[in-house]
Amino acid sequence: MIEAGRRATPQADQALDELCRAYWFPLYAYVRRRGHSKEDAEDLTQAFFARFLERNYLEGLSAERGRFRAFLLASLKHFLANEWDRAQRLKRGGGASHLSLDWQGAEAQFQLAGPAGLNPDRAYDREWAVALLGRVVERLRDECLAQGKSKQFEALKVFLTAGKGATSYTSASEALGIDEGAARTAVHRLRKRYRALLRDEIGQTLANPAQTEEEMRVLFGAFAT
Repeated sequence: MIEAGRRATPQADQALDELCRAYWFPLYAYVRRRGHSKEDAEDLTQAFFARFLERNYLEGLSAERGRFRAFLLASLKHFLANEWDRAQRLKRGGGASHLSLDWQGAEAQFQLAGPAGLNPDRAYDREWAVALLGRVVERLRDECLAQGKSKQFEALKVFLTAGKGATSYTSASEALGIDEGAARTAVHRLRKRYRALLRDEIGQTLANPAQTEEEMRVLFGAFAT
C-alpha cells in the first residue's frame, strides 16, 4: 500500500487516504501529549492531513528509511514547527480537503490511552501499535464473516491477545458445541492467520518489507512501559 501511495494515480490517492484514515489517531494523541488543547489538536491534525494529502509527501519517502509510521511523525513534527500560525488561522471545514474523523471518539480514546506522563514519541508508537492491531482484528473478523465463521471468531478472538492459560478452551468448546480438541485446533488456525495478517499489515506501511521484523520489535516494545 505504501508503494502505491508514492505514485501519482487515483489508486495511489486512495491508498494514501486509507493509510491516513487508519493511522490518524496516534498523531492526534501525539499533539495532545505535546500540551495542545483538544480543539487545537483537532485543528492541527486536520490541517496536517490536508497538507499531507494535497502534496503527497510520500514521494519523499526513501526505501532505506521507508517506515510510514516514522515518516508520518517526522512530517507532523515539521508541520508543527513551521505551520503553527497558519494552522491556527485555518477554520474547520474551510474548503480544504479534509478527512472525516471521529473527534468525539478520539478524545474519549485519548483519555484512556496509556500512562498520563508517557513520552509523546513513545505514546505515538504505542497508539500506532494499538491502531495496527485493531486493523488486523477487523480484517480477520471480515474474513471469518465471509467464510460463515463469525460465531467461531467471536468465541475464539479472546485467544488472540490473552496470555497463556488466561482463558479456557473448555468454555470456548462449550460455546461452539465442539469438543476441546477441535477448539484448540480452531484457535491454532485463527492465531496462524492472525500472525499472517499482522505481518501483511505491517508490510503495507513499509517501503521495504524486509524491515517487517524490526518494525514489529519497535511497535511491541512500545508496550513495555
